[in-house]
Amino acid sequence: MFHLPMLNFSPQQVAQVCETLEDSGDIERLGRFLWSLPVNPAASDALNKHESILRARAIVAYHTGNFRDLYHIVENNQFTKDSHAKLQAMWLEAHYQEAEKLRGRPLGPVDKYRVRKKFPLPRTIWDGEQKTHCFKERTRNLLREWYLQDPYPNPTKKRELAQATGLTPTQVGNWFKNRRQRDRAAAAKNR
Repeated sequence: MFHLPMLNFSPQQVAQVCETLEDSGDIERLGRFLWSLPVNPAASDALNKHESILRARAIVAYHTGNFRDLYHIVENNQFTKDSHAKLQAMWLEAHYQEAEKLRGRPLGPVDKYRVRKKFPLPRTIWDGEQKTHCFKERTRNLLREWYLQDPYPNPTKKRELAQATGLTPTQVGNWFKNRRQRDRAAAAKNR
């Protein structure tokens, strides 16, 4: 009887191969590699402890349109911040595609907003901090504190604040300009 050779990779080696294939963008090959892995429970448990492998499984599920598997992987495993952006994009896009299929038409901005509200990001791929008006609450609080100290920051202070908030100096400058404008409008209204 003819036996196929068994490849024995350590979980670390499997994770490394998954990362390499993910980085190369060869999703089809990544899928084939994942399908070739052993299915016995002990090996499966060891492999599912590696974030790279879980992320690879989620990517393959997304690209093959198997959204139920994608949701299961994302909802039932904790991921580090490094994986959040990619998994968040897939989570939202999968829900958008399902909604488009149901409605039979492309989604507009309001439709997408409703989908995001109906299917919020799970805490496994999100730090829980709400984004309001594009900036996170922590960022807005920091900007407000600095504004109360000096509503006209110089370029050095803008750069310093940009570094502290993760924004660009232009975004910081625009936030201050807009805030000054709103304050002037509010003051004029109250006269």
